[in-house]
Amino acid sequence: MMSSNGTERDPARSKRGLHWHSSWVGFQQALHLQGLQVCSVTDRRMREFLQVNMAFSSFPLSTLITLVLLVASIQSNSMYDDDEDPFQPVTSDETVAEGGTVTLTCRVAETDNSSLQWSNTAQQTLYFGAKRALRDNRIQLHKSTPTELSITISNVQLSDDGEYTCSIFTMPVRIARATVTVLGVPGKPVITGFEDPVQEEGSVTLTCTSTGSKPPAQLYWYRGQEKLEGRPNVVESNPNEPTYTVTSVLMLQVTRNDNNAMIGCAVDHPSITNGEKRTEQPLSVLFSPSVLIKPESDLPREGERFSLHCVGNGNPEPLSFLWQKKDAEFPPQVRPDGAYLRFEALNKSDNGVYLCHADNGIGWNEGSYTLLVQDPTAMTSSSGVDHAVIGGVVAVIVFIMLCLLIVLGRYLIRHKGTYLTHEAKGSDDAQDADTAIINAEGGHSGIEDKKEYFI
Repeated sequence: MMSSNGTERDPARSKRGLHWHSSWVGFQQALHLQGLQVCSVTDRRMREFLQVNMAFSSFPLSTLITLVLLVASIQSNSMYDDDEDPFQPVTSDETVAEGGTVTLTCRVAETDNSSLQWSNTAQQTLYFGAKRALRDNRIQLHKSTPTELSITISNVQLSDDGEYTCSIFTMPVRIARATVTVLGVPGKPVITGFEDPVQEEGSVTLTCTSTGSKPPAQLYWYRGQEKLEGRPNVVESNPNEPTYTVTSVLMLQVTRNDNNAMIGCAVDHPSITNGEKRTEQPLSVLFSPSVLIKPESDLPREGERFSLHCVGNGNPEPLSFLWQKKDAEFPPQVRPDGAYLRFEALNKSDNGVYLCHADNGIGWNEGSYTLLVQDPTAMTSSSGVDHAVIGGVVAVIVFIMLCLLIVLGRYLIRHKGTYLTHEAKGSDDAQDADTAIINAEGGHSGIEDKKEYFI
């Protein structure tokens, strides 16, 4: 067979060329049926690649299409950087506390109507577009558009922790991953070591434990609002779940001031959004009593009833009281009555120092009171003195007021005489008026002349 330029055409080569042409047309039709573009595979080098493969006429069309798609994928991947590829899905990592709700969002800048898909950590499809693929009522569709697929997972469990995948079925398939971190919420701390009271100047060892945290929680000790320094936290992993048990130990030297003090242990963790979890317990410290004797009256008077009260402040409260009079015996009318010492009728002979010995089983202490019996008229005399003082003050006030009135009267008289002088100067009697005023001030004229001008 001759070609158009006069050379002889190889029948076998012509047959292969015809085979290539029909295969290429079939390939284009196959791509067209799949809705794919062929612009990336129509250049001269691709045709040469296909012609070389067509030399092996035994290759089926499906194999050739697979090879072409592979090359097209490589070329397509080289067209965009990750930051510039408009079809590349974009996701974000999320952190959620156990029992909470998390939203996973996948977006693309452009779309060719390919569907977005979310898969879980086990690569099980959760949603393909708006279609649910996994029957789990905790997982719900939040938003589905051609460029976005968002889902929510409620009542999140620790098993939901891991890497989730968003895929878009372009050619090639593009994926993006999102890591979901589930925080294990620590339990309320438990304090042990308060089983028995502690004696004053002794020491107590307290242990605080919190379970279920992920990552491990931090424990802190407090006495009221004062922060205390405990031993470093001890962290142990739980064998059956990915959580931790945290323990802290506090050794405390106590005094009587620590009795009923609130010792607290607080747990701090990123899953706790509204402050911290804290457990508090009062500390019981045993100590010997301090003793104070209080009199029934600050002014004990002869002949009156009277009593002394022995107040013991200790833990526990003292139950044993012993009364004594220093260097003397009790008078007959004095009677001890537990924490009280009662006097039926005070007498001068009752004067002296009285002692109270209080014991609470932890220790004992002693208080003293000096009794000085007053005369029956002591209150009256005192009242008389008070009245005398008040009377003196009133007399002084009256005297000052009288002095003020005298000074004020002289001032008014002086200014009234000056006024009459000015009034008389405009008349024929001006000289007489001046003389009258002078006489009034100097006292040289008679009383009748003064009245004539001043009235």
